[in-house]
Amino acid sequence: MQTSTRNSVLLERSRTAVWHPCTQMKQHETLPIIPIARAQGCWLYDCDGKRYLDAVSSWWVNLFGHAEPRINAALVDQLQQLEHVMLAGFTHEPVVALSERLSALTGGALGHCFYGSDGASATEIALKMSFHYWRNSGKPDKTGFISLAGSYHGETLGALSVSDVALFKDTYAPLLRHSAQVPSPDWRKAAAGISAPEHALRCAQALDSHLEQHHEKTAALIVEPLVQGAAGMAMYDAEYLRQARALCDRYGVHLIVDEIMTGFGRTGTFFAYEQAAITPDFLCLSKGITGGYLPLSVVMTRDAVYQAFYDESVTRGFLHSHSYTGNALACRAALATLDIFEQDDTIAANRGKAQRMTAATRELAAHPRVSHFRSTGMIWAFEIGSTDPAFGRHFFEAALAHELLLRPISGNAGNTVYFMPPYTISDAEIEFLAARTLDILEKLS
Repeated sequence: MQTSTRNSVLLERSRTAVWHPCTQMKQHETLPIIPIARAQGCWLYDCDGKRYLDAVSSWWVNLFGHAEPRINAALVDQLQQLEHVMLAGFTHEPVVALSERLSALTGGALGHCFYGSDGASATEIALKMSFHYWRNSGKPDKTGFISLAGSYHGETLGALSVSDVALFKDTYAPLLRHSAQVPSPDWRKAAAGISAPEHALRCAQALDSHLEQHHEKTAALIVEPLVQGAAGMAMYDAEYLRQARALCDRYGVHLIVDEIMTGFGRTGTFFAYEQAAITPDFLCLSKGITGGYLPLSVVMTRDAVYQAFYDESVTRGFLHSHSYTGNALACRAALATLDIFEQDDTIAANRGKAQRMTAATRELAAHPRVSHFRSTGMIWAFEIGSTDPAFGRHFFEAALAHELLLRPISGNAGNTVYFMPPYTISDAEIEFLAARTLDILEKLS
């Protein structure tokens, strides 16, 4: 890729001073870092004005496009009042209002909110809270956790312990606690002639067998509902969640639902777990919660969990904190994001948008190198057959040359290309994304 002097200066400064995430920095000797100067709507612009359609919502966070005027206005207003105050012994209107509105979105079932800064922090909070609940409840042996095969819940040590992606986990294995993995209901792994709901039931039977043997030492099952992101956008039937909820109830185990990626309308309902008509014991939220503006995460839980910590003893309280817990600016951005959902009737509007995207990608889905084309809500994914060990990097480079930001996932399921665009993507941008992706596929063939 050719870069101008303006771009080259900034990317060289970044390459030498900034250690970028999930990145082998040596690769940037030949693959330039993209210096972004500004963004508007679904588009990112570099220092020379070259544009890129943000088809992955900047790692799944940007729900309503960049520089959204209503979120901008809310932050400017909040800056004139309060930017931050510690949440230990203090409170403020944005964090109270956000907690009340999030609780209302669960029908009041999850009425207590504990805030962190990012998705991995939310996972850590939920794991610690479940463990400590059982300790406070006189069951200190319940210290184990279960997750799905191929699961991803973050890269801090606790979150990585319940993840199952070798790329992230193997190097740090000596630092991690053991956890158990049960079969994923990913319908791509169903036997021939077995439907997605039937495959979900078979996987639930494996969970049943595991819990029957190990429930006395198991604190919680943690799942990504309906879509497992880092597993290659593995999608599964809601029946698995219904079965998992019933099994957790039967065996006295918490159900932690990790909606860090799937929450806030991404799967077609506000929360993915709604499609199973269940309620988890813990709900982890982050990514889209502030519309992609500021770091924020939250763990929501039931009153029964909260009451197990409510005591005169400090050691029975939940011993966890973040300096920026419940940051006022982040909470105000989250409130503005919730306002947009209501004002624009986003969930209903996305149904029509999803239909138009699916129609626009029919030729792509029928391509001979494409398999398992699938969608859930505002997520589309498919596998591309390739023997290229650097397929992900080469596809990413080709996408940039075609004015697209796409980051394929390579793993056990193959080379997964996915679309998770901002909800504000226009019909013209949908057609642009579909046509350019098809062109990339033809060129790489």
